Formats: sequence, C-alpha cells, structure tokens
Amino acid sequence: MTSTAPGPQTAVPDLRPPSEQAGRIEAHGIDHVPEQERHGRPRELFSVWAAANVNYLCLVIGGALVLMGLTLLQAFTVIVVGNLFWALVGLLAVSGPASGTPSSVITRTMYGIRGNRVNTAITGWAICLCYVSLNLSAAAIAAFSLLRKAGIEPDTGVKIATVTAIAAFTLAISVYGHATILKLYLPITLVLVAVFAVVGVSVLRHAHWDYAPAEPLHGGPLWASLLGGFALVASGPLSFNNGADFARYLPPTTSPKQVAGWTALGGFVPSVVVTALGTLAGTAIDMTDPQTALEGILPGWFTPVFLVSLVVGAVAINAMTTYSSGLALQAVGIRIRRSLSVVVYGILAVALTLYALLVSDFLDTVSNVLQLTVVLLGPGMAVYATDILLRRNRYDGPALMDETPGSAYWYTGGINRAGVAALVTGTAAAVLCVSTELYTGPLARAAGGLDLALPVGMLIAAALYATLMRRHLPSPGSPVSRTH
Repeated sequence: MTSTAPGPQTAVPDLRPPSEQAGRIEAHGIDHVPEQERHGRPRELFSVWAAANVNYLCLVIGGALVLMGLTLLQAFTVIVVGNLFWALVGLLAVSGPASGTPSSVITRTMYGIRGNRVNTAITGWAICLCYVSLNLSAAAIAAFSLLRKAGIEPDTGVKIATVTAIAAFTLAISVYGHATILKLYLPITLVLVAVFAVVGVSVLRHAHWDYAPAEPLHGGPLWASLLGGFALVASGPLSFNNGADFARYLPPTTSPKQVAGWTALGGFVPSVVVTALGTLAGTAIDMTDPQTALEGILPGWFTPVFLVSLVVGAVAINAMTTYSSGLALQAVGIRIRRSLSVVVYGILAVALTLYALLVSDFLDTVSNVLQLTVVLLGPGMAVYATDILLRRNRYDGPALMDETPGSAYWYTGGINRAGVAALVTGTAAAVLCVSTELYTGPLARAAGGLDLALPVGMLIAAALYATLMRRHLPSPGSPVSRTH
C-alpha cells in the first residue's frame, strides 16, 4: 500500500533574482525587465503609496484650506475632489507591467527619444529636486526640534550633520531600490498610521465642528479660494507621474484594474484622511506654524514620537522620489549606474537644502515656484494618460529601449511633434489661466483671480494629443504600436 503520510516539508524557494531581493542593490535601471524576472502582487503597491502620503505636508495643506477662508464642508469637498487625481496616478501605473520599463522610458512614445530627454530633465528631475529639498527641509526642522528637546542646540555644524544623516538614510533606501522599498514600506505605513491615529484623536478632541470663517466668502472670492485650494490639493497626486517605476516588476499578465486600484487607493485614502485632519486642526490652532501648534495639543510624552514620525514620513516620500529621479537621470541620456545617479541626485538635494536652511529664505521662493508646477505637471499627466488610453496600454518594452535613428519611437529627428505640441500648448494655456502669489496669468486676472490652469491645461493637452496622434496609432486588432 502506498503511504499517505506527507513527505518532508521543504521551503518554497524565492524565485526572484538575487538583485531583486530586499537588502540587495537593485541591478536594473531604466532597462527592460524580462518576463522571467517579473513577480509580486498588485496589492503590494498600496503600502508603497500609503507610506509616502501619511505625512506632514498633507496636514499643512489641510490647514492652509482653513487659512484660505473655506468652511469645513467646502474644505472637505476640495480635499476629496482634488485627491481624485490619484485615479490618474493609478492609470499611469498600469503602463509599468505592460512595458517592463519605468515611466521616464515609456514617455518616449509621447515625445520621441530626444524630446523625452528634455521633458524628463525638467519634470522627472529638476522639479522633483525641489520637492525633495522641501521634504528634506521639513524633516530637518522636525529633527532640530527633537534635538532641542534632548538638550542639544543645533548650531551650523549640527544642522549640516543632521541634514546629511537624514539624506544618507533616504539615499540608502533609494540605492537598494525596488525590492527594499516594497519590504520596508509596509511596516513604515503601519507605524505612521499608528502615530497619526494618536494625532487624529488629539485633533478631534480640540476641533471646532461648528467652525465658521470670521469673514465668510461669497461670489468671486469664494470661487477663487475653492479653485486655489483644489489646485493645491491636486498638486500632490499630479507630482507623481512615476507610477510605472514601482509596478514594472509585476508580471505582464497582472490585472490592470488591480494595479490602478491599489496604486490609487494607496495615495487617495491617506491623503484624504490626513489632509482632513489638517483642516480640523486649523479650526483649533494656528496652522501658520503647524509643527509648533500641533505640539501644543499633543500629549507631552508623544511629542518626540510625533517629531520622529515627521522625519520618517519625509524619508519615505523622498526615497521614492529620489529612486525615480535616479532613473530619470539615466533616461535623460547620461550613462551612469542607477545607484550612482541616486547618490549624485542626493548630494545636490543636500546642497540645496543646506542653502535653504542656512543661507537664505530660499524655501519660500521654492514653495511659490512649486505652486506653478501644476501648469506643466497637469498637461504632462494628461498627455501620458491619453497615450495609455489611445494605445490600450500596449507597449513594446524592448522597442522602447532602442534609441537609434529609425527606431520605433524616433519619429522626426528624435521628436514626436504631436506630444511636444500638446504639452507646450497645454502648458501655455495653463500659464494664461494660473493665479498664484508669484504670478497671475492675464486670463486669470480677467476672470477675477480664478485659477483655471489645471482643468484648462489638462483638457487642451489631452484633446490636442488625441487629435494629432490618432492617425499614427495602429488599429485595435493590430499588435503593439511601432510608430515611425
């Protein structure tokens, strides 16, 4: 008789290549990831995006909505509607498993090999450098407060050492790359959720649910604040056109709906909750200095934990941004290893941050400039999303890696005129309609200060790109597009 007793149990081997295991430096850069090296599940993307959005910046944005004169209902509406742009981030992420390449390579289909280098240098590198500097500065300020509570006065030397230490930890995560990010971000998410839950309890205890602005807004001023708040909230998800970077290791047969859904939820849920907490906090405390004001309503024992969480949250979002920016530097055409490109990027971010903290009030200028980035990021995301829909998410990864003249995405002289025209036209339209403290476009002034840059720029860019590109794309039944 054949025995029915189970045989010796053996561990299921990890089929991931050594370089795609947590704790090992990722070998891949912008190169195509072969199907045999694809692995993972879409739900892993939730914690990646959640860890980056349970953060201090969302609290600040929520408080800013109150300072803009909005009621609670108006602010909550703006928060939900503005964060709906996470659906676009999810849509962009589906191109990762389809192509096996990062976003900065996929956009070659939209702008051509050479055109994409310019676009990536601006949106995927320079603008991201400003965001990294701002987040690193916020983390450093929290760390300085923590040092003071420990009896250490942060002089210039201590500040330099602190910023460098935070940056070094951030860069370490980015250098190790994709697998390490997936491994670390679930526990980081859980820790940050626990910390912000305590913050939430304190905020809810002090919040004034019957809050009303001292001078309620009506008519034009109300619409100006609503649209300005909408653009401020939407600038968060619009700054993430790199969803494919973290989804490209998933098998090509992975459900696009699941990739889009887990990515979007990972950004939407924490952003809405934490930003709403910031709005509620604004009804009870002065959110012009959120960190100090929040410390006043938190339990004394918890304040150091809160400060540490601000540093961890900034590290989480910066590690993702720095990782993608390292890929972007390669996509620009600089022949450099991904790990080294991350280090170069980190050194520049540290230098910019130290200049901002020690030399000037440069952060204020950068903050104002970032308010204007939606005029470029909005149309850029619209073009990307439109391309995915037009191609039905069919991308040829190996063809995307061919940068030679005559390749599938060389177009005319290395430039896809349709994509460049759509992006430039959409951005120009947005510039005419934007309204910020730094600059107000002529159409925005004519409309009484209403900021319509986001919807106008995105709609024009998407419509023009769809019109110009439709004749170049293959029929629905044909294989992956190889437009020349």
